[in-house]
Order: sequence, then structure tokens, then C-alpha cells
Amino acid sequence: MGHVKLLSMHVHPVKAFRGQTPREAVVEPWGLAGDRRWALIDAGGKVVTQRQQPRLALAAAELLPGGGVLLSAPGLEPLTVPVPEPVGTVSMEIFRDKVEGVLADDAAHAWCSAHLGADVRLVHMDDPATRRPVDPEYARPGETVTFADGYPLLVTTTASLDALNSLIARGEHAGEGPLPMNRFRPNLVLAGAEPWAEDGWSRLAVGEVEFRVAKPCGRCVVTTTDQGAGTRGKEPLFTLGRHRRLGGKLIFGQNLVPLGRGTIRVGDPVRVIA
Repeated sequence: MGHVKLLSMHVHPVKAFRGQTPREAVVEPWGLAGDRRWALIDAGGKVVTQRQQPRLALAAAELLPGGGVLLSAPGLEPLTVPVPEPVGTVSMEIFRDKVEGVLADDAAHAWCSAHLGADVRLVHMDDPATRRPVDPEYARPGETVTFADGYPLLVTTTASLDALNSLIARGEHAGEGPLPMNRFRPNLVLAGAEPWAEDGWSRLAVGEVEFRVAKPCGRCVVTTTDQGAGTRGKEPLFTLGRHRRLGGKLIFGQNLVPLGRGTIRVGDPVRVIA
């Protein structure tokens, strides 16, 4: 399969916010260290994402030592949010999962609500080892995940994005392309693979850390959101619907579960094991 390597990594400390692109990251059983340990919930306790609030794409979160975050957004003063003391938890719902989290301070709630113009609260996952299991249909016993959509990591490849952009360029919404990789909000981006090669992977190693491929990633309206402007279009869902439909889902990328711990770095070789 040629010389495949890790081109970039992406950590999103707050779910649905803009993230960071570190040169190295620690892989924990539930994902990259610091990834999606924070999330917003509405008054009913449901997690708020770019599905409901595309404006979240304009907010950024920087991971701080100790697990706190520095929040920034247009028109607001940056805010440092420390990790809250786990003295009590709040019940919340993320998709079909019921999860317990710890509320941040009032200043964080006010800042996030001001950005969205809606009543939201910021929540921290204090113990990702126990709070939320991976979908049992695709999980092994004991596997857990943070506030990510469903799995610890998402991997994409530049070759598949190039192939998708070629399809978009020949379609009805060519003016929306080419799309950048940030539309898909991956954790790991690989270079050097053949287009759609990831469809056939079941296990791979990045550097010295091995991962199993749990399932293809079904895509949603978030992929149509311009991550720099917070506006929506038709692509890539229109083209995925014509060319990348599997079991009723529109597919781009693969969901991964770590098989061990370790540190991975940009430039690390990638080896497909099975």
C-alpha cells in the first residue's frame, strides 16, 4: 500500500468547537488525550453540537495543562475554564446514551450562552474510563469513549478526500468544492494510501500504537458546515449520497478503537495489519 504516514492530528477539547493540531499526542483507551472531554448541553440535558448550532464552528478551545480549556470566539473575551471539582454530576443525553458529567462554573455557562444566543451549560467528563461505553454492537467488553460521536478516534485519508472532491467537481454543486478536511473533523489524517483503501482495513498501527477499525463513519449535516464561517451548503452529503452509501449511511472515514496506549507523532509510519 506504499508509504502511508500520519500527516496530521486533531484534538477537539470541547465537542463541536474548533480544535488544535498537535505534533504529537498521547493515545488513551478512549481516544487522544484531551479530545472531546467537554461538551455543551441544553436546558433539557441534551448535548448541543453543530447539528443544531453551526455557529459553534466559530468557537475555539485550547487544551490547558491539567485538562482545563481556554475558550475564544469572535466578539467575546477569551475565558479560562478550570476542570471542575467532581463533587456532583449532572445527567445528560448524547445521542441515545445517558451519561453523567460535571458542570463547569457559571462563567463558562454564561460565555457559551452568549456565543450561541441560547441557554447552554458546559460539562466536563471526569472519568472517561467508566462514564460511557462504546456502542455494544461494535465494541469489545470494557471499551469506553468520551463525548465523541460514538468511537474513540476517527481516521481519514487525503487520497479519499481528493477522490471525493473530484466527484464533487463533476456534480451539481461543483462551486462548493474542493472541500477541506476539517469538514469531517477527524482525529488522524493519513497520507500515502490509495483512495478508499480504508474501506478494507480492520486493524492498523500508527507508530507503535495499534488500533482496530470498529466501523465506517456515517456522516451528517455537520460536514456541510463551513468551519471558518459557520454556514451550510449541500456538499459533501449530496455527492456521498450518490457514491458512498452503505446500509443507509453516507460514509467517509473509519472509526477506530485503540488496542493500547502510547504516543504518536506527525510523520509516524502507518502499517495496515489486517
